[in-house]
Amino acid sequence: MKVFKQIFAAFYRIWFYLIIAFFTILLFPFLLISILKHSWYPFFFKVARTWSILVIYGIGCYPVIKRDVKYEKGESYMFVANHTSMTDIMLMFHATKNPFVFVGKKELAKIPLFGYIYKRTCILVDRGNTKSRVEAFRRAEIRLNEGLSVCIFPEGGVPDDLSLLLDEFKDGAFRLSIEHQIPIAPMTFHDNKKRFPYSFFIGGPGKMRVKVHKLVPTENLTLDNRKELKKETRDVILNELLNPTV
Repeated sequence: MKVFKQIFAAFYRIWFYLIIAFFTILLFPFLLISILKHSWYPFFFKVARTWSILVIYGIGCYPVIKRDVKYEKGESYMFVANHTSMTDIMLMFHATKNPFVFVGKKELAKIPLFGYIYKRTCILVDRGNTKSRVEAFRRAEIRLNEGLSVCIFPEGGVPDDLSLLLDEFKDGAFRLSIEHQIPIAPMTFHDNKKRFPYSFFIGGPGKMRVKVHKLVPTENLTLDNRKELKKETRDVILNELLNPTV
C-alpha cells in the first residue's frame, strides 16, 4: 500500500507540472500583454487569478474558504500566510480579488515561461543577501505607494524541518505595514502541505481549507511595536493550525 501511494504521488506531481505548463502556455499571450506596461498590473492580476484557479481545479483540488473579514476594494493590505507548498501561490491568488504583488525568492525565476512572468511581476529577493533584501523592501514600498497590496510569506520560505507546524516570522512584512500604516491581512492554509508538499513521494488531490482572519491593525504603531505585531499575527495563524475552524 505504501509503495502504491508513493507511485501515485509521483504521477500526481508530474501531472501538477503538466497542468502548470498547459495553462501557462494557454494564457501566455494574455500574461505577456498584461506585463507590457507597468500600469497594467491590475489586468495581469486578473489573468493570474484565472491561471491559479485553473491550476487548482486542474490538479483535482477545491478550495474551502471561511472568511472573518471582507477586503475593501481599492484598499492596500499586507497579506501573510503560513508557507508549506508551491500551491500557496495559487491559493493566495484565489483567496482575494485585491491586486497584490508577491515578494518571493529569486530561484523561481529560473522556471521556463513561469519564471519569465514571475520575475517581471514579483519582487524577487535573495534572502541571504542584505543588499537584495534592502532593494526588495524599497520596491515593495513603491508598489504600496501605487495603491497595490503586498504579499509576503513571513517565515522567509518553507521550513527546512517539514514536521515544523509554523516557523518563526521575519520582520519585513511588519516593518512595511507599520511604516505605511496598512493592516496585516493574515490567512491560514491548512492542507497545502498534504496536497503538494516539497517531498516528492507525498501528495494528492482534495480540499484546500483557507481561513481568512480578521485584519490586524497598525494604526498608531511605530517600528518599536513590530515584534508585538509579528507575535500577534503569528499567534493568529498558529492557533488556527492547532484548532481549525474551517
